[in-house]
Amino acid sequence: MIRIALLGFGVVGSGTAEVLTENRVLLAARAGEELDIRYILDRREFPDHPLGDRVVHDIAPILADPEVRVVAEMMGGAHPAYEFTRAALEAGKSVVTSNKEVVATFGAELLALARAHGVSYLFEASVGGGIPIIRPLRDDLSSNRILSVSGILNGTTNFILTEMGESGATFASALAEAQKRGYAEADPTADVEGLDAARKIVILAALSFGVLLSPSEISVKGITHLTEEQTAVAESLGCAVKLIGHTERIGNRVLALVAPHMVPEGNPLRHVSGVYNGILVDGNMLGRAFFYGAGAGKLPTASAVVADILNAVSPAEKLQLPAWRVATDADDASPEQHRVRRCFVLSGCANCAEKTKPFFGYDSYVVRGNSFAFISRPMVEAEAVEALRSCGKQLIWTMPVVD
Repeated sequence: MIRIALLGFGVVGSGTAEVLTENRVLLAARAGEELDIRYILDRREFPDHPLGDRVVHDIAPILADPEVRVVAEMMGGAHPAYEFTRAALEAGKSVVTSNKEVVATFGAELLALARAHGVSYLFEASVGGGIPIIRPLRDDLSSNRILSVSGILNGTTNFILTEMGESGATFASALAEAQKRGYAEADPTADVEGLDAARKIVILAALSFGVLLSPSEISVKGITHLTEEQTAVAESLGCAVKLIGHTERIGNRVLALVAPHMVPEGNPLRHVSGVYNGILVDGNMLGRAFFYGAGAGKLPTASAVVADILNAVSPAEKLQLPAWRVATDADDASPEQHRVRRCFVLSGCANCAEKTKPFFGYDSYVVRGNSFAFISRPMVEAEAVEALRSCGKQLIWTMPVVD
């Protein structure tokens, strides 16, 4: 019998209990033993829940119970989740988690601690909900040198941008609709300002390049400034505006950022709509791989947690834990201005469209009133800005393009 403790019994925690209960026969066959929820740590009581008698309000009995082999942490927030995770690993228990904030902030330390105690620290559910992306990057693509990872990592913002692009909704009305449907929190700041996606891209960067950057020190731009006019211009060029988390290695440094991007036709991220997520991985041997699915939600995320529970009790799993080092700004983090990409440019001088073609290298453009829009050749975004200003042309806005 594999004894499990759940830390947190909210949406993901209760979903994890549901998956463990509904699929108990299947899971027992795959694990070779039955999986049993021994404890549920939460501040609340659940007298009407079938597992209500498993609830405890202190982590001490969980840490002291030698039969508990796996702790599933789904509390959210950095504290006390970090402290509870450390204590569980030090007690010789494997930990699986959906907590992106803890992984993005303390992942290097916790992975080292797990290795030191011969247990596992797994976090498939921390990025992409039910989309398998952590394990493929860690194991299945280990023969590849990862070149870049780009993805739609937040379902709330993708729903809002889909509504703005396809229906012409304003940001405010699209956000209100997301909240009405339960896709956005009452306080949506972490989503719409890009903070949630920043934690996720930091985790993907660490898996790809072995360096854990700080979410608070990478470039993060949200979507609150976007207008329906901007999304309409994008559509006229055959593009969609998406909030993209991106990471790549530039020389010996790692770049990670979150920002709105133009996604052209032909890129699989172009048609990732609603609350779905999509992640593109470029490897030097594999080429491009695309991961798509439900990026959030009770059962999709819980299914990833339970998959990690199965992996945590695999004898070989602890031998495969990655080793990350914490980034130092001077040596590891690459500034955004070094990134070379095609750029979307909207200029306020429509009659200059033909004159600027040679420098920017575009084949076609769209005129809207007194403005014109185009997608440039690959360049540093600041180069496009400076070129227009030096020619005396009015720059309205620019946006990087995902190729």
